[in-house]
Amino acid sequence: MYYSKKNQEKQTGTKPDPELTRNVPQVSSALFFQFNEAIKPPYQVLIDTNFFNFSIQKKIDIVRGMMDALYAKCIPLVTDCVMAELEKLGPKYRIALKLAKDPRIQRLSCSHRGTYADDCLVHRVMQHKCFIVATNDADLKRRIRKVPGVPIMSVGAHSYVIERLPDVF
Repeated sequence: MYYSKKNQEKQTGTKPDPELTRNVPQVSSALFFQFNEAIKPPYQVLIDTNFFNFSIQKKIDIVRGMMDALYAKCIPLVTDCVMAELEKLGPKYRIALKLAKDPRIQRLSCSHRGTYADDCLVHRVMQHKCFIVATNDADLKRRIRKVPGVPIMSVGAHSYVIERLPDVF
């Protein structure tokens, strides 16, 4: 049977515990339907540091690989934090840094100072859910899966693999 809160208080003699009440986060209006309507071609793909390294190891061209995986035009994006992280990694990752400076890959400026690249990507994705995140980092994938409607791209055996992209387009 359904009772109002006042009737429940009268019957049980106690007030509801505020710790038991659930606070549900606000969901973006772009997710009104089952999929995220903010993501549409040309896809904007945010690239993480280790995505460059795995792409080099598997010998996959980033722009062509993304277009093969998504069947549409892609705009690869790199934030200043990811570039700074690649520069900090030193000479071992100079090929990845050279690849990140490719003119086909657009650069996004960051307004904050000295932030971890993963935090920067998660914060940007939470603000604007119009990105696909390209990463092979298990921790970053876990954090992004908590954000509804954001697809994740990773490096597979011989090509890129995409998860959580709607089949509507």
